[in-house]
Parts: sequence; structure tokens; C-alpha cells
Amino acid sequence: MKLPTTLKHKPVVVSENYEQVDGRLAQNTDAKGLSLGLAQWNDRGKVDISAKVWRYTGEKWSRQSEELPLHRVLDLSILICRSLAYFREAYRYENLYDPQKPVIDRIGLQGDAMTVAICTDNEKINEDIKLFSQTLSEDDEMISERLRTLAKILRDMGY
Repeated sequence: MKLPTTLKHKPVVVSENYEQVDGRLAQNTDAKGLSLGLAQWNDRGKVDISAKVWRYTGEKWSRQSEELPLHRVLDLSILICRSLAYFREAYRYENLYDPQKPVIDRIGLQGDAMTVAICTDNEKINEDIKLFSQTLSEDDEMISERLRTLAKILRDMGY
């Protein structure tokens, strides 16, 4: 399915077959494509690049399509990777985390640090963290495949 090019987000690089590789939802997803392009929120004289997940309801392009600035996509990737590393060792804690020390890490970015922590404000955190950890474990093969691919591309780029 061809992604629309007449909307405010202007695709430049696209993956128009994303529905075939959308993790557990592959072949049965409304996420039909991904794109990198010119952001829909661009103001005159100011251009930002964004990543977009294009959702299609079967009848029209959905307003639930998401558009994120590239740095946020990378920040989410950092959060995912740091969380995966944490959960490899989380079994050491009775409830998969230390309630006295919920901060997992502080990752330096742009002169400050992004805090990565367990959300102790979640009143059902002890239940939810177990489900989260279990799902990470069940999805390990799918996630690992993507991380290996990302690691190879980053190495090839010199990172």
C-alpha cells in the first residue's frame, strides 16, 4: 500500500510493507508503513525531520498515526535498551526491583541526564512489572533479532 504524500508529513524514506514485519502483529496490523520525512509541525523557515508510523483502518488513514522527532525515536531506543539490560538482572530482586532504589540509571544527554526508573507511582507495579518482564522474555527472539540488526548497522556506520 502506498503511503500518502499529500498530507502535512512529507515522506522522504519509507517502508511501505511494515505490516508484514510488525512484530507479533505482522500480517494483522493497522500499521501499514513507516516513514522518515519532513515533520508536519514545521514552521516557515524551520524544518524538522520526523519518523512516522502510518495506520490505516481499512477505509482511511487513521488520526492515530504517530509522528515523532528523530531524537525522540532514538531516546525511546535508549530507554528500551537500558530496560532490557536491567531486566536481565532483575531476577535478583524479590519483586524485580528495589523499592528503595527505583532509579535504574541516569544517561547523560545534552548536558543533563535522562533518568531511567521503575514507576513506583503505579499502584499495581508489583503485578505489572512481572507481566512486563514475562512479555520481554516471551518476545526475546523478536527483539533480539532487531537489536542484532541495529547493532550491525551501527557498527557498519562506525559507532
